[in-house]
Parts: sequence; C-alpha cells; structure tokens
Amino acid sequence: MYVLYIDLSFGKSDKVIIRENEIDVKDVSSVDALNFQGDKEAYKRAIFFDLEHYIYKKPICIGVFGCCYYDYDTNKIKVTQYMIENKKDVREIILLSKKYLEKMYRSEEKDYIITFSGNNDYTVINYLFKKYNIDFDIDVHFDKIDLQKEYEKENKTCIGLKNLEKQFNIIRQDENMISGQNLAKTFSRIIKDDDYINRMPENKKNKILLYNEQDVVSLFHIYVNWFKSIHSNI
Repeated sequence: MYVLYIDLSFGKSDKVIIRENEIDVKDVSSVDALNFQGDKEAYKRAIFFDLEHYIYKKPICIGVFGCCYYDYDTNKIKVTQYMIENKKDVREIILLSKKYLEKMYRSEEKDYIITFSGNNDYTVINYLFKKYNIDFDIDVHFDKIDLQKEYEKENKTCIGLKNLEKQFNIIRQDENMISGQNLAKTFSRIIKDDDYINRMPENKKNKILLYNEQDVVSLFHIYVNWFKSIHSNI
C-alpha cells in the first residue's frame, strides 16, 4: 500500500506560485518496473508529467504545471509545480515549463516523459508553445510513455487513473477533495478576474496543488510496481 501524503508548504515568485517538494521513497528497484521496449530502468531517466488546464474551444492556459522525477542517488522523488495567479501569468508559466523541461533533458539527462492519458496535456502545452512563439518540441527531447495505453496493451480494456490506483493499493490524502470540472471553473475565474486569486482561500490553493502532485507521484509508484500489480490481476 502506498499512501500519498504530501507536505503543502509553498512559496511564490513575482508572477506565479512555484512549489518544490522532495518525497522519500523506499525499496525502489527495476525488478517490478514496467518493461518499456526492453528497458526496465526507464524510470531513472524519466519525468512524470501532468497538467491542470483550462480549455474553452481552444487551450486558454495551463493552470498548474506538475512534474516529478526520481533521484536514485538520494532515493527521493523531486516535484516541481507552477500555478498561475491571473491572466498575466499565462505566458510566464509556459516559459517556466520550457525551462524546466530543458533542464531535465540537458542537465538531469532525462529522455522519457511519462503520463496517464497524456494526449490532451500535450495538445495544450504544444498549442501554447506555438501561440507564444516558444521554441520547444517535446517529441524531439523525450520518448513518450502513456500508462493508460500500456495498460490497454496488456489488459485489452481501458481504465481511469483512480481505478488503476486502487489496483495498486495507492491511497490518496483527501481522496474526494476536488474534480476536474471544478478545476476548470477555478482557472476560468482566475483568467477573468485578476483579483480572484487573492480572494481564494489558502486551503483551496493547497487542494489544487495536492491534487496535481498526487497525480504525478502516483505515476511513479505505478510505473515501478507495474509487473507486481498488473500481472497479479491479469
């Protein structure tokens, strides 16, 4: 059983909320990890990626950019998140996202990007990269692994992330705290009302960041325990 309990202290830049966190993990090995194209240690060279975003006919903004990676030297998951505060942050969060992805590729030597049903997230971030003339191509820098697609290959059926977490005995902190629909409404208000973020309760900001962080941390636990959990249920 993996309980996703996460400290929610975070700081703020001049333009966007920036939060970084380190989470200790135990007994990580490649024995039960997903075997992706013959590579059972891809998780060591991977980032785990999830966006919260707002779309109205076309992508409007990234509300939260969330990524983590496994530092095998320290045996920690290192999480980075960016969250907008108003519409002026829309381009800034895209720039920060590009810088993060470049750093992961060049400095941390990561060459895989792992998602769960990530096509929508890729569509949003690529659209916004192009809209704001930001030169970065995810496909050039990373090989993509979609855990939903990998599950479908082995089980011949589709599954949602929350149901997959149950299969892996992953328990979320405050499991029923927020929904994707409520997130979209929140980011819509942030974009339309510059002062909305200042009226938003701190607890709500915390819940949004927790929701996103648990998504990316969950992907890591699913990936490294893939064989043990998936094949025991086939």
